[in-house]
Amino acid sequence: MDSLLQAPFKPIDFLSRDIRVERRGDGTILLQSNHRLKPYEKHVPAFLAKWAREVPDRVWLAQRRGPERAWLKLSYGEAKQQVDAVTQALLDRGFGPDKAVMILSSNSIEFALLSMAAMQARAPLAPVSPAYSVMSLDHAKLKYVFELIKPGLVFVQNGEIYADALADLPLDGVLLVHVDKAPPKRPSLPWSELVATKPSDAVQKSIDRIEPETVGKFLFTSGSTGMPKAVINTQEMMCAKVRKPTDPVPVMLDWLPWNHTMGGNATFQGNLAEGGTTWIDDGKPLPGLFEETLRNLREISPTYFANVPAGYAMLATALEKDEGLAQKFFKNLNSLAYGGATLSSDLYDRMERLAVKHTGYRLPFVTGWGSTETAPTATTVHWASERVGLVGLPFPGVRLKMVPTGEEGRYELRLKSVIVTPGYYKRPDLTAEMFDEEGFYQIGDAGRFVDPADPSQGLVFDGRVVEDFKLTSGTFVLVGTLRSTAVAAVSPVLQDAVVCGQDRDYVGLLGFPNVAACRHIAGDENVQLSTAEVLAHPKVVETVKRGLARMNAEAKGSSMKVKRVILMAEPPSVDGNEITDKGYINQRATLERRKASVDRLYAGGDGVIEIN
Repeated sequence: MDSLLQAPFKPIDFLSRDIRVERRGDGTILLQSNHRLKPYEKHVPAFLAKWAREVPDRVWLAQRRGPERAWLKLSYGEAKQQVDAVTQALLDRGFGPDKAVMILSSNSIEFALLSMAAMQARAPLAPVSPAYSVMSLDHAKLKYVFELIKPGLVFVQNGEIYADALADLPLDGVLLVHVDKAPPKRPSLPWSELVATKPSDAVQKSIDRIEPETVGKFLFTSGSTGMPKAVINTQEMMCAKVRKPTDPVPVMLDWLPWNHTMGGNATFQGNLAEGGTTWIDDGKPLPGLFEETLRNLREISPTYFANVPAGYAMLATALEKDEGLAQKFFKNLNSLAYGGATLSSDLYDRMERLAVKHTGYRLPFVTGWGSTETAPTATTVHWASERVGLVGLPFPGVRLKMVPTGEEGRYELRLKSVIVTPGYYKRPDLTAEMFDEEGFYQIGDAGRFVDPADPSQGLVFDGRVVEDFKLTSGTFVLVGTLRSTAVAAVSPVLQDAVVCGQDRDYVGLLGFPNVAACRHIAGDENVQLSTAEVLAHPKVVETVKRGLARMNAEAKGSSMKVKRVILMAEPPSVDGNEITDKGYINQRATLERRKASVDRLYAGGDGVIEIN
């Protein structure tokens, strides 16, 4: 490590790594924290009430609005008044535990207010991925979740944008609410009418009836079957977390979608629990959209920043070029977080060099592991580590069961805790399959110790048990591990990939490229080339070859080597179930849908990149 990266980490009062390890005769290991789970609030709306009472003038939410894109700010006190008004409007219309509220739109101030109001009315919240409405052509998933939940209210920020999706839903008897523009040819209630409702003592009476087991949300997750499952999120699930160390007033610029467990539970509700300020970022870590994030970072200095590796690749480049942006970004920053894939060592080094340059310290990169069923994280890296790819150790209150898979040092991971869902809504069959004979949730992921002799060093993610396969040699391919390693090895060419090789002699990849990054590598900044021409450009191909050849040279066996790659010009299809509602590639569905591409990969020839 160079001298710059030998700077100390910024001091943070992390929870100590005090764990208990129980080893069984069959090789199973039980792992849990010796720290006790601290008392937690009874329900999420209690956080809003607390901060509205204690710091009513502090900004809770801010979002750019209008032609000038100026910041619209809402304080905790103002928010509580509006939430109570909307709660009364819901109660007046008979909403409660048997009448859900469905949200189709992206993050917004109104999304947040309606979320809190639905919880105060004890009406389950059902936020749906906007992709099901605006990216899908047949709206199959949207129609499925609508029929599953049968909501009493459907909310859209802009009725014109969601007009096609709404036209495919049986909305007779359903209250439709819009903010900016009414949907054409459909009766819809303006948001302003809900906010104008005068609250009564019925609001507090409803809040008082919220119990730990009250359903707060249905969050949707797509498995290998492609159709979403409604994961029951109780109030206790969402509140039973140890709070992370923060500044007195945490400040976050947040783009993570609130219809996902990470964005909705960990970032949005996590910052609310701490009394923080959330600046809603309409940018995304995608070409053409990340500029909005950079614009916001020129005005906002976060205390905590989270993104996916592709976002950090764009951010690092921008910070290296713009001294003023870097100074603003690092001004109040205490820690960084990543998820969705493993951060490459190169990106880690670049971000830490920037941190040292502008703060004198390295900043801890934190991450965790969990699922929609665990609301969301069950383990976390709660220490300053120089290693990327960790998933950490169990939170207090979480028991982690590690069952041997047959591969040396590799374990199937299972969980038991109050943070685990009681099941899937209206799917008792799937719920019964979730748990083993001891009541541990079978999440389907695998992991291994960083150091088997010292479990306190934590765990690394080792793929999805259900995705792994064997080559003709009988060698197991650990799909999750190889996929994240390969994507990191050719950064920034690939956004994701599908691992091929079931009953084949060697591993190949169908790669989903970051087309903008590929254009930059090809020198096609003015977009003169077609997508196909960019992906076939010698510089792009050489980047893939060089990165994977280096990965292959460091691999310890054939299961971690890639011999062939095709860069896919067609992006993952929502309607084809190739991409989940979390934005992750569905390995099984993609292999089935693109069987012709897999056959072409192994046949070789034009468009197939050979790796030495």
